[in-house]
Amino acid sequence: MRFVLRLLSPLIGLVVAAIGAITTIEVVTAWLAPASSPLVVPWPAWRDGLDGLTWSSGAVRTIAIVVGVVGLLVLLVGLVARRHDVALTDPVPEVTVTTSPRSLARAVGHEVRSHADVVSASVVASQKKVVVKAGTLDAPEDVRTAVRERVDEVLTRLPLAHRPRVSVSVAATKGVK
Repeated sequence: MRFVLRLLSPLIGLVVAAIGAITTIEVVTAWLAPASSPLVVPWPAWRDGLDGLTWSSGAVRTIAIVVGVVGLLVLLVGLVARRHDVALTDPVPEVTVTTSPRSLARAVGHEVRSHADVVSASVVASQKKVVVKAGTLDAPEDVRTAVRERVDEVLTRLPLAHRPRVSVSVAATKGVK
């Protein structure tokens, strides 16, 4: 979602800048040479078309609804795109400490992959949940217990403000021959 926001911000800025530049060109043209106006935008025809509209016209209401919906969508994209950091315990009241979910997943993943019986692992972390999927050549239930203990050990060592739920799944993989 942050990618969408990073893409939308410059595009909206460019559109606003283009509208400002065109408006400036039209105003300067209307002041300096009223006979040759309009230069780019047919604003006299638009003005004549808008003379018959009132606030209760269907077109005005439709445009207002569309602008409102687009504004709410942009607001929603902005709210969803915010960072979802994992809070750590604060060393002193004046200091707030956080880490990214990616860093938490890396720490847990490093510990899981260091287990001798784990041949592959993927970890997804958030402030509320850590999901570990591991592959092994041995019996999955035995390895699952060991991996779960390692994940619990890592989460105990880290100064997390709130301990996330942990989900560990281990599947048997075929050996490379």
